[in-house]
Amino acid sequence: MRHVYWIGGGSGAGKSTIARRLAERHGWRLYGTDDVMGDHARRTTPEEAPLLHEFMAMDMDERWVNRPPETMLETFHWFRGEGFQLIVEDLLRMPRDTCVVVEGFRLLPHLVQPLLTEPGHAVWLLPTPEFRQTALTSRATPGGGFTGRTSDPERADRNIAARDHLFTERLREETARLRLPAVTVDLTMSEDELAERVSGVFRL
Repeated sequence: MRHVYWIGGGSGAGKSTIARRLAERHGWRLYGTDDVMGDHARRTTPEEAPLLHEFMAMDMDERWVNRPPETMLETFHWFRGEGFQLIVEDLLRMPRDTCVVVEGFRLLPHLVQPLLTEPGHAVWLLPTPEFRQTALTSRATPGGGFTGRTSDPERADRNIAARDHLFTERLREETARLRLPAVTVDLTMSEDELAERVSGVFRL
């Protein structure tokens, strides 16, 4: 998979934006792992992805309101790597004459590392809580968002923010332990600067 570049990281870190910029700049294909979550869920069985199917059976309050962030982190299927093999299957079906940039929080460092045949083909973007909140607020539409379908949207939002912070810290520890490139994204970093940092990691 020498033609594949990977951009993982926490939610709201700018993964999609940077991947899109690189794809447009270099004429690469773009593969967003968020875009295929529904398809991948349909392609799994309860035996292959038990946490995913348990999650699918929950109502909105069970998913986002009634469980502590620590439990949400440990039981969230994509954070545990369920369905990752379907990402690999999709990539292997693509022509290899053009590079592909893959982005999404599902790209867990310990799952991507065995696939890295070239140095400098993967990076993880780690947003500070302030950056993530600012990014998500800028995307929000009044009354929108799936947490609006819970009985307590404010609590659901707090739970998700805490869970995602825990996930980002886990990525920070894992990338450091595996000696994989990571970039902390804070409010002082512009989109252009982040794009250049990622390009530097990719040696472009």
